Amino acid sequence: MSAPLQIPSGAQWFALHTLSNKEAKVKKYIEKFISIEELDDFVFEVLLPTETVSEVKQGKKKSQERKLMPGYVFVHMRLYDENGKILNKPWYFIRETTGVISFVGGERPSPLRDSEIADIRARMEASDGKETPKIQYEIEEEVKITDGPFLNLNGRIDEIDPDKGKLKVSVSIFGRFTPVELEYWQVERITD
Repeated sequence: MSAPLQIPSGAQWFALHTLSNKEAKVKKYIEKFISIEELDDFVFEVLLPTETVSEVKQGKKKSQERKLMPGYVFVHMRLYDENGKILNKPWYFIRETTGVISFVGGERPSPLRDSEIADIRARMEASDGKETPKIQYEIEEEVKITDGPFLNLNGRIDEIDPDKGKLKVSVSIFGRFTPVELEYWQVERITD
């Protein structure tokens, strides 16, 4: 069994601003070249926060990964020496990575607080194993039912249960409003 990774003192979390839709490539590149560029003593972890979202298109439910913070990647690294001077090797490696616009904070980036990273990890863990609907609905919003016995009827959302992914929708049947429980994917937003 290998020894646990020893992270030297001075390691801090920094946010990188990336080009749109290049976050995963930035993460993969940095992880791939840490050893090749001999940066094992400087870069320890790359974090790209995501969650699983689902939507129904043409009657088929599809799940995909969605970034919790589009345009950002987080890196646990040693960027400053004991005297607070930027270490050139990791600084230029990260800055020159294709897809990275800059460190958040510019030429003298401030590290993130541990509590900020803990919050991000908590959001990721909370969404782990759960599918979040791609579209978020609101109470009293008008929707069209796209599946089930009430297909093609319009209704109004009365209750939302995000944990179960269910909605209570009032549907007018024979002039009376009847509450119907539906899953998020069984309705779609009515657009004007």
